[in-house]
Amino acid sequence: GLEVPLRWGGLVDLPGVLGGGVWGWLCGVLSSGVEDQVALRSSGVFVRRLVRAGCPAGAGAGVGVGVGGGFRLSGTVLVTGGTGALGARVALWAVGVGAEHVVLVSRRGGGAPGVGELVGRLEGLGVRVSVVGCDVADRGAVAGLLGDLVGRGERLRAVVHAAGVAQLTPLGEVGVGEVEEVLRAKVGGAVVLDELTAGLDLDAFVVFSSIAGVWGSAGQVGYAAGNAFVDGLVVSRRGRGLVGTSVAWGPWAEAGMAVGVAGEQLSRRGLPGMDPELAVVALQRALDGGEGQVVVADVRWDRFVPSFTALRPSCLFTDIPEAQPAQAEEAPKGEDRGAASALRERLAAASGSERDRILLDLVRGTAAAVLGHATPSGIRPARGFLELGFDSLTAVELRNRLTAATGIGLPATLVFDHPTPNALAGHLRAQLAPEQPALPIVAEIERLDKLLGGLPGDQVDDAVVGRLEDLLTRWRDRPAATAPAPAAAEELESASRDELFDIIQREFGKS
Repeated sequence: GLEVPLRWGGLVDLPGVLGGGVWGWLCGVLSSGVEDQVALRSSGVFVRRLVRAGCPAGAGAGVGVGVGGGFRLSGTVLVTGGTGALGARVALWAVGVGAEHVVLVSRRGGGAPGVGELVGRLEGLGVRVSVVGCDVADRGAVAGLLGDLVGRGERLRAVVHAAGVAQLTPLGEVGVGEVEEVLRAKVGGAVVLDELTAGLDLDAFVVFSSIAGVWGSAGQVGYAAGNAFVDGLVVSRRGRGLVGTSVAWGPWAEAGMAVGVAGEQLSRRGLPGMDPELAVVALQRALDGGEGQVVVADVRWDRFVPSFTALRPSCLFTDIPEAQPAQAEEAPKGEDRGAASALRERLAAASGSERDRILLDLVRGTAAAVLGHATPSGIRPARGFLELGFDSLTAVELRNRLTAATGIGLPATLVFDHPTPNALAGHLRAQLAPEQPALPIVAEIERLDKLLGGLPGDQVDDAVVGRLEDLLTRWRDRPAATAPAPAAAEELESASRDELFDIIQREFGKS
């Protein structure tokens, strides 16, 4: 839906038994063209909506969690992805709300960067810490880990599944092996942990999900699918009477997968990184309120929603007031008007070929900035924008930047209407510096110029150059042409043949 929006139709979740009025409802959904994600059940049609989560009673705004009867931990807490940036934050939170023993699980175990410092910090808070190297998707390895805990008299009270593998690959380039790797830790680990702890009396079973599984994320097809799965797994657990909380995180600042260039791109699209301390407070509140599935993200709705819906309308955010479109578009900023004026001046002073180069450089440089490239060298003029990695969100960002740079209104479908940098630069040229139709004499001069340019140097001798110079001198020194006086013009307009000869004789003295 985000990477190939013009091919996206929608998603319908059908019931196991297609009876009753299901077919009629399906026809209604398809013909209305309003909703693009629906579930049909025997009781009716259900649609997806993001709504505000309530604040648990008595929850304050401070970072002091676990007070006033809020959610508390005890005993042993197992954290997968525990040696990573998010896992470390979660471990500190777990200690703060009562965990007595923290088991940090990751593939690299004690060999992970910074693990010694993390262990020292946690032990300094008065708790026991174990670091275990284990593939959480390996059922036998996880069963052995849990068996060791039981053998030592440990009582596992909570699981936080924060393990995951990042992904950023355009849809058309994704292979089976990559998807398998991305799903293994997220999905495989969640399934194994769910099965092996189903008989335990846990206080919490928390899975770290992502907004990618809620509203999608271009370039993260496997990651989005994996997170959507673990959201559903928590629903399944709660349906079986087990505890479960899925937190779909937006980007975290200072830690996690969305830092550096990726974080900067998300911020430009309206998803700035969250302060990790506030993110932990949100986790606590979700557990305080007994939430099953919650999205926690810092969203600049006025920036995010217009780009998200530019090429594909979505009803997902219609219940969030801040996400509704503004009544009037913001006026161009002063610096934008100045940049557009400067560009027009450069184009006016440039030759035709220079104008093409200026606009192609503008398109390539802007595209590189949107995609996070250090230089425009990777933006090949004849390669398609979709091949370069553009999707509906980055396409809108490119449009917005070019609108600011040029001062002209450009459609959200810009990269689809003009699919290569060359084509887009040509479109901008037609808008900003259209070719003026040449006079016949100008066309002949240009033809002569091309003719001379194609001759060997020894054929353009002094005689040819001298003849051209004579022509230039004669026409440069000619008297300025004056328009006939109005009366004379009218006389010429209405004169007969004999009268015209009389006028010539009078004016020039001969016929």
